[in-house]
Amino acid sequence: MKEEGLQKKVLSGLVWKFGERIGAQAVSFIVSMILARLLLPEDYGIVAMITIFIEIANVFVVSGFGQSLIQKKEADRLDFSSVFYFSVTMSWALYALIFFCAPYVASFYKQPVLIPILRVMALKLPLAGVNSVQQAYVQKNMLFKRFFFSTLIGTIGSAVLGIAMAYYGFGAWALVAQYLFNSAVDTFVLWITVKWRPLLQFSGKRMKELFSFGWKMLMSELIHTTYQQIRGLVIGKLYTGKDLAYYNQGQRLPNVIVTNINSSIGSVLFPAMTTKQEDAPGLKKMVRLSIQIGSYIMWPLMIGMVVVAKPVVCLIFSERWLPCVPFLQIACIQYALEPVQTANIQAVKALGQGRTMLIMEIVKKGFGILSLFAVMRQGVMWIAWSGMAVTLFAAMVNSTPNRKYLEYTYKEQLADLLPSILLASVMGAAVYAAGMLPFPMLPLLCLQVLVGIVVYLFLSYLLKIPAFLYVRNILGNHVAEILKKRRRA
Repeated sequence: MKEEGLQKKVLSGLVWKFGERIGAQAVSFIVSMILARLLLPEDYGIVAMITIFIEIANVFVVSGFGQSLIQKKEADRLDFSSVFYFSVTMSWALYALIFFCAPYVASFYKQPVLIPILRVMALKLPLAGVNSVQQAYVQKNMLFKRFFFSTLIGTIGSAVLGIAMAYYGFGAWALVAQYLFNSAVDTFVLWITVKWRPLLQFSGKRMKELFSFGWKMLMSELIHTTYQQIRGLVIGKLYTGKDLAYYNQGQRLPNVIVTNINSSIGSVLFPAMTTKQEDAPGLKKMVRLSIQIGSYIMWPLMIGMVVVAKPVVCLIFSERWLPCVPFLQIACIQYALEPVQTANIQAVKALGQGRTMLIMEIVKKGFGILSLFAVMRQGVMWIAWSGMAVTLFAAMVNSTPNRKYLEYTYKEQLADLLPSILLASVMGAAVYAAGMLPFPMLPLLCLQVLVGIVVYLFLSYLLKIPAFLYVRNILGNHVAEILKKRRRA
């Protein structure tokens, strides 16, 4: 693929992917405000306890082979069909396992009500068995416009259903229905809009070829997801469902923002990077650009959220959720480092270094589990702070392989990251100062957001920050191209 064509595909993919994420985020934002007022923290805690097990099981369905299909240069219909049948079979086997283990999970938490909820929520797994191959096909061919419609329809439909059930007093079941409906619609819409259909063929030989890369990715993702969920498992077991709800809610806002932006960049970046497997300088350039742009977007959002955390929680979730504020602030700093981690990891994956990925995950998660065990009986806040230490360690580990593969040193990575951190810190100080004005909460919050945007963009322009100039030029060229086409039409 020619360089110009690749850039256009990446830009188009980012536009549609950001559109999908922004649309879904806007709907989710409104839904969160409503549901937080209709449901109790305990309802969220019940669902959070169950989600831990479903997310771990889901890794076996969606991870590994989907990434192998994207990474393989000449993946054909037989490859996709073989993975499809394997994923669907695996998903139903895992559902049966969870169905029969539900009483043991309920006994672990001493919550009998979890049995039917877990059995119903686990129906997400068979849906994921179909959806995982659809998503791999869309990413492989950079058809991100399909994601836009499937995600938006599913998010809006699940929002209406969840709010209606919460209003009529269904409690935690409203969250269950919202969760399942979203997955079902997403899968159905992709099935209609994506023309790919599985062949009535299965190749064990092709699966074996894909397995050589996929199993390493699967194990890496399994270690990562299990580690991500183990904190919730410990909090739910040692403390209360309410504590788990506050911890999760504190993670939710920054996680929604960062995941939406990061998944947009990552899902577009990985297939684009695979075209640069044999061009180390070109791949390094792409990784640097990803870190610069991702950090330029992420750090002001996260620093700004730290400063305005309390009024944001009051306005969105109501005052009953104020105990989640310190968890939210800690999570913001953690998630601000995600662009560095994502870019480095995607580069290692694109190079086909599955063994390196697996070693990285073992090192990071081993450190994380040790730190968790060291503090888990000291309180939920200690657990949150240990997560911060693990994130800093993980950022260093993720950066290490590309010193060898791309000659991308720690010093260069820090130089690409530092301008955004310093600029966002100055912006955060300005937002904090604006927050001292004697205005009502909502107008003051709007003023703080406006101050943050103006200060950040003005300093970016004044200091000629490379990421700002690059984004401005790309958007300017894109708008000019659209206007040019309209004039011709």
